[in-house]
Amino acid sequence: MNRLIESNDACALTASSHRDVTGAQVLKYGDTFLLLDKMGEAGVPDINEQGLYHAGTRYLSGWELLIEGNNPMLLNSTMKEDNSVMLVQMTTPDLKLQSGACVAHGTLHIFRSIIVYESAFHERLEITNYSQRTIELDFGYRFSADYRDIFEVRGAKRKSRGKLLESQCSANSVTLGYRALNDREMHTVCSFQGPLTALDDGHCSSKLTLPVGEKRSLETTVTCSPSEQPVSTCSHAKVRSALATKNSRADSEKTVVLTSNERFNQWLERSAADLRMLTTEIPEGVYPYAGVPWFATPFGRDGIITALETLWLQPELAKGTLDFLARTQSHITDEYAEAEPGKIIHEMREGEMAELGEIPFRRYYGTVDATPLFIMLAGQYWRRTGDLEFIKSIWENIRAAVRWMDDFGDLDGDGFLEYQSHHDRGLTHQCWKDSDDSIFHADGRDALGKIAVSEVQGYSYAAKLAAAELAVMLGEQAWADKLRDQASELKVRFNEAFWCERLGSFAIALDGEKRPCEVLNSNAGHLLYTGIVDDAHAESVVKNLIDPRSFNGWGIRTIAADEARYNPMSYHNGSIWPHDTALGVAGMFRYGFRQEGMQVAEGLFEASLFNELHRLPELFCGFDRIPGHGPTLYPVACSPQAWSASAAFLVTQAMMGLTFSPRKPHICFDNPELPKFLNWVRIQNLCAADSSVDLVLRRHPRDVGLSVDRKDGDVEIVVMA
Repeated sequence: MNRLIESNDACALTASSHRDVTGAQVLKYGDTFLLLDKMGEAGVPDINEQGLYHAGTRYLSGWELLIEGNNPMLLNSTMKEDNSVMLVQMTTPDLKLQSGACVAHGTLHIFRSIIVYESAFHERLEITNYSQRTIELDFGYRFSADYRDIFEVRGAKRKSRGKLLESQCSANSVTLGYRALNDREMHTVCSFQGPLTALDDGHCSSKLTLPVGEKRSLETTVTCSPSEQPVSTCSHAKVRSALATKNSRADSEKTVVLTSNERFNQWLERSAADLRMLTTEIPEGVYPYAGVPWFATPFGRDGIITALETLWLQPELAKGTLDFLARTQSHITDEYAEAEPGKIIHEMREGEMAELGEIPFRRYYGTVDATPLFIMLAGQYWRRTGDLEFIKSIWENIRAAVRWMDDFGDLDGDGFLEYQSHHDRGLTHQCWKDSDDSIFHADGRDALGKIAVSEVQGYSYAAKLAAAELAVMLGEQAWADKLRDQASELKVRFNEAFWCERLGSFAIALDGEKRPCEVLNSNAGHLLYTGIVDDAHAESVVKNLIDPRSFNGWGIRTIAADEARYNPMSYHNGSIWPHDTALGVAGMFRYGFRQEGMQVAEGLFEASLFNELHRLPELFCGFDRIPGHGPTLYPVACSPQAWSASAAFLVTQAMMGLTFSPRKPHICFDNPELPKFLNWVRIQNLCAADSSVDLVLRRHPRDVGLSVDRKDGDVEIVVMA
């Protein structure tokens, strides 16, 4: 069971000893997701987070299949490669039927196919009799719905809750319900195909006659209904067909990356499937929800970084992200929501607690980095696509974001972006390392006051340059010159104020007294990614990132192993986050440290080989790598997580040195390099403006060669050595 740590950090979690992170199976569609064990069940044995969720509320907390009152035994459990269907094969233990007859274990075969589509999950159950006589047996489901807000599931305590409603039963369905404290009703409709012998608010059963060698099937649908509107159910076959059609259409339009290494392909394919599952259709286009189960909602920072990591492959994700964030940009000052004019949102929640204001996260703006990252993404989106018309449509939002940086983000007028929480209900640290204990001095003391974290200054620098480039395109040369001057001054002042000679790297932050927090940390990789690092410091920064204190063989630790608060099992003080490591890899390649970047990239890929489904979770523990063993999992990490899934694509782009320019347009491979485990990389349907190409990169003893298999349109392909 997870519980909320009693601190100011509303996102901090601990885990009890029985949590089984390897058994979680995730299905998601839109704002609905299903978290099951490998048996295809929820709430057994009382794993607290399992269930069916919709819009921040758990609509189904228990789901259990019973055969003659017994739980089946697992044979196999698999998830389809595209995350669309979960298949479970089971048998029964020795059974004594009501007739007195006995059925030996391994005689009955039970097959479950589970899909989430729109706001419902669909299960098709098939039972086959492999015995030598006809069998009559009782089977059914046990189910429950607690309508807990996801923050309650995480451990938050509430003074009062709404009221469970009396169930409504018909011949083949039961409707469970809940009236929230704001009088809004929610309903869970469980519909069963075929005649039932019993049905109430927590159980259904049916008699089944199975002749020798025969198979019988039953379909069930569980629908989340946030209103009293009637729900319609579709057959399992129809839903599966609809999902297959949708995925096939998406596959026909996407850029495909294949390599000579099947295991690397599996990492890319799993990452793409996870990102597709987390990407949600919204009125503005598509948006990558952060992760399941705790962050299945829009997050500003996570969405932007995910879009940056995948921009070369699917720029439409960046466009949807920018459009959504522009439309949710704050226009007012609201201290409880930590909102200010021009600020980009941190997260949005729809659950009961958010709607009632019990938590500030309905629309919460408590982050210092999403706003400069928004501008960065806009600039990189234009470079990738040349879509100036879209940039024009959000230009006032970009200008407002720059004004926020100047008028609100710089709390003390020193040119750096700082944060300080307005109240104790939100986040203490409003950067990506947002645990209460994540920003501290070398002696372990908390950093206090108005805090300027290092990586945000890099984002600010890149944002000013991006805004300047866009301003030139839109005829605002004077403003562009001013922005470039600000960026140049910021780079100089940053390298003076944050550089720590003792570390040979940059402080993680300046506290409210402008004292540097001299802690060796992974954010230096973000600084390389943004280009704010002075060339004179770059070699030392890279050297420290690949030092065994920081790089454990799998990835870069959030803080180095000899720092005061180092703990490889912590959330932000010694763990490894794939997106964090990937940004560091891209930064190393940017500054020409290709051998070092390749070393870290290989470690991240090899970490994926040890994880189930080749899936990199939100984070894993930072223990030293042991030969022949995989990384140690973090107990309550989200898996899948969008920016972790996208890390594979940023790493691949960095190795290839792949950039775009919209002016010609052209696709450039700047000193491409392939690791020793990749002989070739084939990219199909890589688009630039109105053109598309298929090409292959091949590793040779001294360099990497490129051949173009197809080119449609007027696009120039450049290879720089």
